[in-house]
Amino acid sequence: MTTTLLLARHGQTVWHAENRYAGTSDIALTDTGRIQAEALGRWAAAHPVDAIVTSPLSRAVATAEPACRALGLTPGREPDLRECDFGVLEGRTLAEFAAEDPAAADAYRADPVAHPFPGAENPLAAAERGTAVLRRVAAGHPGERVLVVAHNTLLRLVLCSLLSIPPADYRRVFPRLVNAAVSEVRIDGDTTSLLSLNVPCAPQA
Repeated sequence: MTTTLLLARHGQTVWHAENRYAGTSDIALTDTGRIQAEALGRWAAAHPVDAIVTSPLSRAVATAEPACRALGLTPGREPDLRECDFGVLEGRTLAEFAAEDPAAADAYRADPVAHPFPGAENPLAAAERGTAVLRRVAAGHPGERVLVVAHNTLLRLVLCSLLSIPPADYRRVFPRLVNAAVSEVRIDGDTTSLLSLNVPCAPQA
């Protein structure tokens, strides 16, 4: 039976507003991020949502909270939905890294899976753990609609995995998941369909 997953990136944080990589670092939402979270909550209240699952990082939990409150749902926490660890890029921008090591930055831009940042999590391993969670969630909620609040890079890698897109192309095919926007995916056994991408729920900064 088909399960619909409503994938949402968390709201804006200070680091994301400055285009800094925030992976496993637990960075709080900005005022804009909290407004985005409330808008996602209103969207969830107006659309059928049967369950909510989040990353354990506080920015994802806080983004899901208004939807949980509106729907009277207790969210499931999935550790493997945490964002990728970006190694030496945690808290830094790609421009700062490029100024320090232009060859490594160029290699990352050309193929971010083959040439991840020094000390970073293997992107293929991140895709595998995130995909396993979504398949398990889908199997546990047949015929239902589940809101999943997680992270930009992890969700893009997982979308590539589910849709049989080469993972090295994740930055090109999915340049950005918009904060607190919804992307609708349907999973039916081994078949995954992408129905919508980055449907806005909130104004962007």
